[in-house]
Amino acid sequence: MEKDIAESPKIPSNNINSSKAGKAVYPILIAISISHLLNDTLQSIIPAIYPVVKESFSLNFAQIGLITLTFQLAASIFQPFVGFYTDRKPKPFSLAIGMGFTLIGLILLSVAPSFEFLIFSVGLVGIGSSIFHPEASRVAHMASGGRRGMAQSVFQLGGNFGSSIGPLLAALIIVPYGQLNIVWFSALAILAIFILFNIGKWYQRKVKIKARRPSVEHNIFHNLSQKKVFISVGILMVLIFSKYIYLVSMTSYYTFYMIHKFGASVQDSQVYLFIFLFAITAGTIIGGPLGDRIGRKYVIWGSILGVAPFSLLLPHMNLFWTVILTIPIGVILASAFSAILVYAQELFPGKVGMISGLFFGYAFGLAGIGSALLGSLADRTSIEYVYQICAYLPLIGLITAFLPNIGKD
Repeated sequence: MEKDIAESPKIPSNNINSSKAGKAVYPILIAISISHLLNDTLQSIIPAIYPVVKESFSLNFAQIGLITLTFQLAASIFQPFVGFYTDRKPKPFSLAIGMGFTLIGLILLSVAPSFEFLIFSVGLVGIGSSIFHPEASRVAHMASGGRRGMAQSVFQLGGNFGSSIGPLLAALIIVPYGQLNIVWFSALAILAIFILFNIGKWYQRKVKIKARRPSVEHNIFHNLSQKKVFISVGILMVLIFSKYIYLVSMTSYYTFYMIHKFGASVQDSQVYLFIFLFAITAGTIIGGPLGDRIGRKYVIWGSILGVAPFSLLLPHMNLFWTVILTIPIGVILASAFSAILVYAQELFPGKVGMISGLFFGYAFGLAGIGSALLGSLADRTSIEYVYQICAYLPLIGLITAFLPNIGKD
């Protein structure tokens, strides 16, 4: 389908392989990255306030996991359907509408009087995320000028940076002053709506241009059989499982781990979480451009399997070395998702929205289920035991060897 071909507005030719195809639309890439930053800053407030709501609502770890499960399922279930629908019928202003759901969810979260109301509020934030990610990923693809890995890394950079500063802002604003102060973050949602509305206008012009160019054709990235394509998708799904279950053990329970094992204060634990999430931000920009240059398969291999030595050491370290080890873990792990997503998009040319929604949705869904299961495990054993078990997950990266070579891979 013509909708999904990356195309710069200054490109007169329909051939994406032309010399001008490398001219990415950087103002749009930066704008969508900033929007991703704001979206994921708001999302990251949810796990960042867990110590606050755990005390105020007298929650156990299983209930904390249920909050994450609700949010992640709401953020995941709709994504493939949004992507599939907008592959056929682009909706440029759905980005701003999705952020509207997030805005409402945040306001309700700030005044939630009960655990059930808390669940409902985070569900609305999750729905906003499910609308945002497939279409935002498509915008990055359209503005890439053919440099898809670079564009996805720029897009992910904003999201990961937002995820890293959310806990820090929560430590400064919410932890000392209480749940009601979540409402101040609604200003970020309003700013995001403004930016996304203007991106929507650019996106709408692109749709009109493409409608006048029905002869545009897709790049064909491979000649794999349908069986090999679906086997490859299965391998990628398993790798996402490895990455995101380990990642959720850090994002949802790292603060509790630092408090329980080392006696850290709530605010100090938020700073330690910020260090880990900032390391993810620093590593994000590496994976996409490196995949464009040397091949995505090698980036995927190194990113997931490369974490294993550090993850295996982490549960046995003191406070200082625990904090230090989270830095290479974050940097190395971060490079995987952009490479995996673009690899999957190249397996299914023309299905950018559906594939983006499928992989973002699957990742978020796994994170939610994993958080609930890990919370239940922590209640039955200990938070330290959870980290000892999760340390082995990156070894699943060995199955990357079975991915076929496509493009530069």
